[in-house]
Amino acid sequence: MQILRYAGLALLVAVSAHAAAQDQDGTLYRFQQDGRPRWASPENREAARGAGGRENRGGKGHAFDTLPAGASITLADMRGAGIIDRMWITTEDRSPEMLRGLRLDIYWDGAAKPAVSVPLGDFFGAGAGALVPMETALVASPEGRSYVSYLPMPFRKGARVVVTNESGKQLNLIFWDVNYREMAAPPKDALYLHAYWSRTRATALGRDFQVLPRVTGKGRFLGSIVTTLTDPAYGKSWWGEGEAKIYLDGDGPNATLVGTGTEDYIGTGWGQGAYVNRFQGSLVADEPRGRWTYYRFHVPDPIFFDRDVRVDLQQIGGWPKDKVIGLLNAGAKLKPVTIDPGQRTNFQQLLSSGKQVTDPGLPNGWTNFYRSDDVSAVAFFYLDKPVSDLPALAPAAERLAALRPPAPPEKKAAEPGNPGQ
Repeated sequence: MQILRYAGLALLVAVSAHAAAQDQDGTLYRFQQDGRPRWASPENREAARGAGGRENRGGKGHAFDTLPAGASITLADMRGAGIIDRMWITTEDRSPEMLRGLRLDIYWDGAAKPAVSVPLGDFFGAGAGALVPMETALVASPEGRSYVSYLPMPFRKGARVVVTNESGKQLNLIFWDVNYREMAAPPKDALYLHAYWSRTRATALGRDFQVLPRVTGKGRFLGSIVTTLTDPAYGKSWWGEGEAKIYLDGDGPNATLVGTGTEDYIGTGWGQGAYVNRFQGSLVADEPRGRWTYYRFHVPDPIFFDRDVRVDLQQIGGWPKDKVIGLLNAGAKLKPVTIDPGQRTNFQQLLSSGKQVTDPGLPNGWTNFYRSDDVSAVAFFYLDKPVSDLPALAPAAERLAALRPPAPPEKKAAEPGNPGQ
């Protein structure tokens, strides 16, 4: 673990497994007096000392539970101070409806409102309806069959982790363990983890998608996992020209932190394929079906705020000028904003000049345009209080509408000597 400090705030941040294995700071062999380990699981629901695995005389008598439609299950109910170091969950149903329909709520210090309230699948990068094998610094799914969190989650008076089934169908198997340490007290300036999910199925032209609406308080924006489902009206045009904008401590109308494009923000360029890195990546890059899930975690480049924070993502795409004009003629909902002929000296700013993309005399080139797609995101942030003023999680009907599942797996041809395979 590392302690990162800023303006009197301390935040425990998980380092990557690679760095931990190297044990560069020697923490692996140092005894820590404060921090009694506890595991909450179906085999020890209360995480009590010496009380694990008692059913069926210790013979794996209660390794999982069943979660009917509409029901909730408490994965852990912790009393006193401590810190959650790791969570692991697996389910036999990982359909798009279940990934989006299961709701994860985490409450801090007895609060009535959860600080984390998100679709379970989206929290672990499955916003496009597919859980893929991945390992990042904060969340993982080793073989695409489980949900693992390494996000440090300190609390002072207690914590409660709840999963609710809003998918409309029964979940037959759910396994889990919540690994935490009981402590006398976390650091005085430790922050509470929050996570917020939002979705806009069709953004107004020129309006940014809000990854994180304005949050007041003192804390740290940790990053986000975003899913874009492209509108077929835009054909094979590129959707990811929008810039990330992070507004800090009263910014307005312009942001302090602004990137140069969506794929640039997650560390790549000139398009976006599928890749998984510790702090940035694209878990799904499915151009044929118009599905993309990508993430950026601000661990090596921390973003702290003293009063408030807001995070937006522009909805801008791009294509060659003649093809953009073709989209316009076909009735696509778009607004051209720039033409780039490949050199800055002749770069055309259509919004400030009032020119139209069809005006004679304008150069040919890459043309960026406002567009409208289906975008959703989970924003992760730490705050100096256990609740925020953000709205509640959207109802299941809104979350489940217009899901776009992955293509079915190709059927394997029968092998000689194995009829019917």
